[in-house]
Amino acid sequence: MYQVNENYLKLPGSYLFSTIGKKVNAFAEANPDKEILRLGIGDVTQPLCPAVIEALHKAVDEMADPATFRGYAPDLGYDFLRNTIVEKDYKARGCDISPDEIFVSDGAKSDSGNIQEIFGACSKIAVCDPVYPVYVDSNVMAGRTGIYDAEAETWSDVIYMPTTKENGFVPEKPEKRPDLIYLCLPNNPTGTTLTKAQLQEWVDYANKEEAVIIFDAAYEAYIAEDDVPHSIYECDGARTCAIEIRSFSKNAGFTGLRLGFTVVPKDLKAGDVCLRDLWARRHGTKFNGAPYIVQRAGEAVYSPEGKAQTDEQIAYYMRNASVIRNGLLDAGYEVFGGINAPYIWMKTPDGMKSWDFFDHLLENANVVGTPGSGFGPSGEGYFRLTAFGTYENSVAALERIKAL
Repeated sequence: MYQVNENYLKLPGSYLFSTIGKKVNAFAEANPDKEILRLGIGDVTQPLCPAVIEALHKAVDEMADPATFRGYAPDLGYDFLRNTIVEKDYKARGCDISPDEIFVSDGAKSDSGNIQEIFGACSKIAVCDPVYPVYVDSNVMAGRTGIYDAEAETWSDVIYMPTTKENGFVPEKPEKRPDLIYLCLPNNPTGTTLTKAQLQEWVDYANKEEAVIIFDAAYEAYIAEDDVPHSIYECDGARTCAIEIRSFSKNAGFTGLRLGFTVVPKDLKAGDVCLRDLWARRHGTKFNGAPYIVQRAGEAVYSPEGKAQTDEQIAYYMRNASVIRNGLLDAGYEVFGGINAPYIWMKTPDGMKSWDFFDHLLENANVVGTPGSGFGPSGEGYFRLTAFGTYENSVAALERIKAL
């Protein structure tokens, strides 16, 4: 008889946001008269900007003409997009990245889950706690995480780096040496950041320990403070220790289009093996390339018009973040984030458990957020709200929370 990958059976419950969806759907069915305001999943609500829509229409027309029709996309992405990314995202910030180190994909989530495939099965991973669940779950599926402790909600072979109020939500260097270090900055879920000096310390540490940093920069467009780096390659030595993952979902609203990219420098090597070549092999074997029309839409994000229009959308969401953050502070809640990221990380009131507060908020205010414990044990007693709703719903949700 065939066998299944038993590592999947180790996963506790369903994916965090699937669990939330089931709870919300059950409540909605039982309470059809209630208007539910959703500030849970980090999905955008503003439509694609005009420059992107124009590029999509033009590319669709090209696909209808035999002279300009495109078939399979190049494995690593079209040159027009990769060259634009290098110029606008990296050279403009003084980062030494070349087009053949850019790998265009269908999103940061996919790359975050798949990047572990190029590393050995015995690799030790270090994650911030709380953390975006994909980092841990994808390594569970690969068999790297050991035994799950249901009471502690931790894996025996995962190195946890608590990011808490006590350490200013800045991860501390792990006591045990890791092989892979996952950093998400600005952070999901806490919304906090590192200064360039703090991130440089991590780069120096990774080079010293011969570890690789998987740097998730999906929210870099929301950075407002000057001393917060947008890319890990702004730090000296990052080319020899870091892989960076980017997304078009949150900066340009591509959650429905699906587009992202990963940077793997040629200087990043395990002995004589170039990790860039391994990822290129994996990418070419398992991925058929992001659609031409979507890559043209991505290129339009970097145009002067696209940049101005997406900046307006980012400002819209950060206005929501400011309203939620300041309103909760005025109401006496303890709040973090919401300055360089579209997430507000709040302490649950009266020592309430995260899932208990989720139920309390849903039942009594008809507002959906994300329980902090779903991101890891150090998230217990916290709750995440997103600023990706409409302004009107953000204000309404805040008023409902304040009325509890």
